[in-house]
Amino acid sequence: MCRNIRTLANFEPPATDDEIRASALQFVRKLSGTTRPSRANEPAFDRAVEEVTAAAERLIFSLTTTAPPRNREVEARKAKERAQQRFA
Repeated sequence: MCRNIRTLANFEPPATDDEIRASALQFVRKLSGTTRPSRANEPAFDRAVEEVTAAAERLIFSLTTTAPPRNREVEARKAKERAQQRFA
């Protein structure tokens, strides 16, 4: 599941709220061991996603670096090339 969590820091344009929330959701899914909680656990699951999202946003937007921002298209192309080599 966590393979879907991508690096979100130091990109131009910056990570969107949806991207950060999607990563938080994947993280909570991995920790809980479920992709869909039961009705009894849904409030705790949703609360955890919101808390992890808030923590991730604070982290990502507070990081500083001297490296130039990465380009999303270039990084996607590199990932695709790595996958082709890996699974060829």
